[in-house]
Amino acid sequence: MATRPNRNRSSAQHIGSILTATLGGIAQFIWLTLVGIVSVFMPVQKKNVKNEIVLVTGAGSGIGAAMAKRFASLGALVVLWDINSETNNRVCEEIKAEGGRAIAFTCDLSNKEEIYQTAARVKRDAGNVTVLINNAGIITGKKIYELSDEMIEKTFSVNTIAHFWTIKAFVPDMISKNHGHIITIASGAGLFGVPGMVDYCSSKFGAIGTHSSLTLELEANGSTGVHTTVVCPFFIDTGMFDGVRSKVPHLLPILKTDYAVDKIMGAYHSNQSMLLMPRILYLFLVMQSIFPVKASIAAARLFGITTVLDGFKGPRETRKKE
Repeated sequence: MATRPNRNRSSAQHIGSILTATLGGIAQFIWLTLVGIVSVFMPVQKKNVKNEIVLVTGAGSGIGAAMAKRFASLGALVVLWDINSETNNRVCEEIKAEGGRAIAFTCDLSNKEEIYQTAARVKRDAGNVTVLINNAGIITGKKIYELSDEMIEKTFSVNTIAHFWTIKAFVPDMISKNHGHIITIASGAGLFGVPGMVDYCSSKFGAIGTHSSLTLELEANGSTGVHTTVVCPFFIDTGMFDGVRSKVPHLLPILKTDYAVDKIMGAYHSNQSMLLMPRILYLFLVMQSIFPVKASIAAARLFGITTVLDGFKGPRETRKKE
């Protein structure tokens, strides 16, 4: 008879602990949400990047080259990776000509062993990477039934799987020092499907998932000094999406490279976890989560997403070689 009150007391204590934990979690959620909202309107305190070693994949052209030059202009040592040694070395020399510090490595990001071997050379010749920018990407612009198996595998190897190898190569050093930043250049096409880009969209969805899971894993490990940012832009005028046109440029403009780099640097300095460009993509993301699928498809037609690749010519650099 004496055990029943004890059981009741134990149950009450259990319920009380659950209630306390729940209320504490809700309070923390509200507090962090308010802090996030307020931080949007606060001036960003820029980081000192002079002691950072910044590795940029796909640094030989486009947004990769632009980001490398921007970090170098701020005093960072920039490590350039690209499969095209000619353009990569040219960017390296341009950075040095402006007084920056840079070192170039030719690396095929579809080759795991080459990634690991090049990473070892980077550590030997430059030091431990503190900012990793997984930027390299490829696109076919073909419908799924027009794609060869090799094309699909190559897209995923470069756009998604390579992130695993670079993270494994460089992030453990960041964790050991509790200092670093991983920037994933994904795409708005990693949030919304686009006809003619099934392989590309899927690979970018994967890159965003990698970022999201890595962010939580670092937080769970207590690596609070290692930050992550995923960047999801609409099309950027780098030549990779040459021929793409926006049906509603006042709402979905083709982004200028300098504008995109400015926003990415702002996200880096403020440790922003997710950056969507232009801002209307945030609204589209919410709408996609709430509205029925058929309504989302109708919206995609309205904003020209279903025909956005109609004028696509292919990456400009690739066409120059042909």
